Amino acid sequence: MTVTTIQKTDLLLSNMTENIIGSEIIRISNEVNEKIKQGEKIFNLTIGDFNPDIFPIPESLTQSIVQHYTQHHTNYPMASGMPELRKAVSAYLATKEKLNYSPEEIVVAAGARPLIFASYMAICDPGDKVVFPVPSWNNNHYCHIMGAEAISVETNAENNFMPTADDLRPHLSNASVLALCSPLNPTGTVFGYEQLKEICELIVEENQRRAPGIKPLYLIYDSIYWELTYGKYKHYNPVLIKPELKDYTIFIDGISKSLAATGVRVGWSYGPAKLINKIRAILTHVGAWSPKAEQMAVADFFNTTNDVQEYLNNFKTRIEKRLRAFYNGIMDLKNQGYTVNAIEPQAALYLTVQINIKGRKTKDGKELAKTSDITTFLLNEAKIALVPFYAFGADPSSTWYRLSVGTCRSDEVSEIVGQLKDALDSLS
Repeated sequence: MTVTTIQKTDLLLSNMTENIIGSEIIRISNEVNEKIKQGEKIFNLTIGDFNPDIFPIPESLTQSIVQHYTQHHTNYPMASGMPELRKAVSAYLATKEKLNYSPEEIVVAAGARPLIFASYMAICDPGDKVVFPVPSWNNNHYCHIMGAEAISVETNAENNFMPTADDLRPHLSNASVLALCSPLNPTGTVFGYEQLKEICELIVEENQRRAPGIKPLYLIYDSIYWELTYGKYKHYNPVLIKPELKDYTIFIDGISKSLAATGVRVGWSYGPAKLINKIRAILTHVGAWSPKAEQMAVADFFNTTNDVQEYLNNFKTRIEKRLRAFYNGIMDLKNQGYTVNAIEPQAALYLTVQINIKGRKTKDGKELAKTSDITTFLLNEAKIALVPFYAFGADPSSTWYRLSVGTCRSDEVSEIVGQLKDALDSLS
């Protein structure tokens, strides 16, 4: 009897898994971390995270988390999230955004990612159309995982990389999901009121057009950065603009960005009760619950509105100071004739910058022919790590980048801009 030995290389996985694409951001971060391990001083401006030594979470939140662990809140939380937190979120939304969502219309999970995943899963069947602008975060990967048809819509700098109704209109017919984010990761830009209103009207018109029994067009609205807007720029909510959208809109929110609490893992979605219940049901099988002690602590913190606002006021001032310093530095280089550019800081912890040096040559005669060449040059010569927009689904030829300030000390900005200038001066 002949026994056939199966080689490990012959073991195939699902078609989805075999063709999944790894995160370009993680790849760049790994390259940066390897250089740091080798002793190089690299300014890592890639990650949408915070250095907790620079931006710690609120002290009262820390104390509350510890307190709830000492009170042995270490068993399973409720599947929808702890009632105390859902009640606190409901009250917070009513106070801060004038939104009326009951605790039963809110579901809690371990940050925004499982909620986005579950939203896609609750709405999309294989082959469904999902429309989203690029650059944007991870929608292409969620579409791949769900087997959905990804319809990416390229945006441009003239509109601050935010989509317009005219951009989206040709693609909404028969789509199941329109996925939007404002303030936007990776650009740190926001929708204007009229810009968002026109998009909201498109969604309402599309759903009015569809016959009964046909799946509507849902809006997945990622507003995880909504607290972090600066100066004249404001966050606008689609349901407040068009109340008819409430039946079709699922919001993604949480404390990851607004409280510098990326590792605390407390996020929530709010939307139509039926959709929220299905998301809860999906997550019960995934087990992506936020830890009970953290949930209870966030509920305590949200119930002390003065603490929340005091933290936000200080936090936002410090983030904006860094964004503004980088913007001024880049624009000063532009005014000196360097082929760089930036969009004025509007929101989040990101600055949109352009380093357009294609066709230039390095000291060793290598031509910077592609955006990936520029990225490598910045890392090796300027010791600056940025994320190119093509990592967020944009055209590979784009020379725009995301610059994140969450790990940057304010006194480092001038040094970083100086190193960028020196690197640019080395080109021929």
